[in-house]
Amino acid sequence: MRKQALLGVGALALAGLLGGCAFSGGSSTGGGESEGPVTLTFQSLAYQDSTVAATKKIVDDWNADNPDIQVKLTQGSWDNVHDQLVTQFQGGTAPDIIHDESSDILGFANQGYLADLSSYLSDDVKKSVSDDVWSTVTTADGKIVAAPTLLQTYVVYANKQAFADAGVEVPAGDELTWDDLQKVSKELTADGKFGVGWGLKQPTAAIMNTALGYDGTFFDVADDGSAKIDVGDDELAVPEKIHAMAYDDASLDPVTLTQSGSDVLPGFLGGKYAMYVGGNFLAQQITETAPEGFDWTVLPPLAGSDGPVQAANPQTMSVAAESKHPEQAAEFINYFMNADNQAALAQGDWLIPSSSDARDKVAEQTADQTGWKELLATGEDLKGAPFQKATNYPQWKDQFATPGLQQYFSNSISLDELKKQLTDGWSSIGG
Repeated sequence: MRKQALLGVGALALAGLLGGCAFSGGSSTGGGESEGPVTLTFQSLAYQDSTVAATKKIVDDWNADNPDIQVKLTQGSWDNVHDQLVTQFQGGTAPDIIHDESSDILGFANQGYLADLSSYLSDDVKKSVSDDVWSTVTTADGKIVAAPTLLQTYVVYANKQAFADAGVEVPAGDELTWDDLQKVSKELTADGKFGVGWGLKQPTAAIMNTALGYDGTFFDVADDGSAKIDVGDDELAVPEKIHAMAYDDASLDPVTLTQSGSDVLPGFLGGKYAMYVGGNFLAQQITETAPEGFDWTVLPPLAGSDGPVQAANPQTMSVAAESKHPEQAAEFINYFMNADNQAALAQGDWLIPSSSDARDKVAEQTADQTGWKELLATGEDLKGAPFQKATNYPQWKDQFATPGLQQYFSNSISLDELKKQLTDGWSSIGG
């Protein structure tokens, strides 16, 4: 569900404890075809220390309770998961259980690399997740190729003291329009300090997800995953607003548009930016690194003309089609999806569980903690987006959308030139 930056210390430590990332792929039995426990490989992309620990505990608890089905945890990375899976699938070394995100997996599903979990997932798991979220992991012919786990949204963090110092009221209510964000950002910009900083070094996911607030869908996707692109005013509304804040208003620091979210965070914590836009998972870093007494909150969900809508692009748990034990792998996924496990993982990453039962647990367990109520509210208007089912989306994102948006946000090309790059790029790869 998100393309994290580098692996965290905890993930590297886990990789070391587990003997690194090397594994033969596929499942096996202990001493022969019919002897010993079934051993399943699970490639996890968890990278923050708290989530690495929660993932390891889930696996350890499962292994203790299921001596006949043992799960071997291995470490992958959000940075290169797509390319790694391409190599693994083509080489016949894919893990049994695959951690990824919905926008990446459907291309693999259309190529036959992922098992259909429809008959394996429990009724409890199916009932706990909304139809909108299930749609992001379901193929055109009705195959469920993953269980959706955690959801990322893009939120606006606010330094409450900076608002007070500027005499600006902290926005409240059910939503924060982009126009209001721009207005408040202007009011907070003075004395060398900016209203907002936003790390958009890798901008595509943020733009594709938030564009739905303006009904910006980008693609019309056929049942076979082929798609036609349409980049119009709705699709360009969010990048145009960001560009205007950076270069017309000078209330969004344009330097931050070339940086990662982690690079921009110290400026927010140090008072350079009154607001900070980024994925909800960055709240974990705020809680860990904020100076003592730093008073922060999460603002209402960003809303365009179509409301506070963002793409439901959940993290996913799939089973490789080549796995010799798909039923046992799905049993582990059912366990992984229970409310207690999902609540623990969500709190480790400050993400939103796709399961309604797990969301209720998180709300109860975090009732007295800063930011959680507002953060969970951003998950109430999520829906599937066409780009998630466009087979060639990962290639287009890497080769055309990301460099095009980077050029636009560095003020190197115009909005019309961005539109042309996005459109021509899709045509060049055959849609």
